[in-house]
Amino acid sequence: MKYNPDIHHRKSIRLKGYDYSQGGACFITICARNKELYFQQHPELKRILIRQWQEIPDRYANIRLDEFVIMPNHIHGIIIVGATLAVAQAREKRAGARPAPTIGEIIGIFKSLCLHDWLKYIKENRIDAVGKFWQRNYYEHIIRNEDELNKIREYIQNNPLKWNLDRENPERVGQDLLEDEIFKRTKGVQ
Repeated sequence: MKYNPDIHHRKSIRLKGYDYSQGGACFITICARNKELYFQQHPELKRILIRQWQEIPDRYANIRLDEFVIMPNHIHGIIIVGATLAVAQAREKRAGARPAPTIGEIIGIFKSLCLHDWLKYIKENRIDAVGKFWQRNYYEHIIRNEDELNKIREYIQNNPLKWNLDRENPERVGQDLLEDEIFKRTKGVQ
């Protein structure tokens, strides 16, 4: 069935009004399925994710990687696209030239290769683990300037230090309740 926004109610992750044909940096977040702690539970899976992430520039000549972190149930990274899609489209008209990939294609291939390697590892080592571990989509944010790039780099670098406060951390649930109770008491709310 073809996508119909009236039926499927999916929000676009694309930035309205942004010219995607220009080069630039993109902040990516990819979550584990059901936000489960797959990456914390399986060190070999983490190694696969790191290797596949580091190999992205080997697959695409005009891609550079910046900060990257694997959290217990999601990953963050920055991908920098050097060549514009307009340049790639001009090259595309030549015989044998491949168009520049979109961020969606890069992430799709990354996720697919990670899954392939993980399924192979599970089979070869006969371990009891869930094979499909990715959430269906991903989050992307176009980085608009150097200041924003530096703030996102800092966020990625500090993210592991803040895991105990992260809303995605299942161990934080008790902290939420405690914080809510403390907030209510300090504000006189019953």
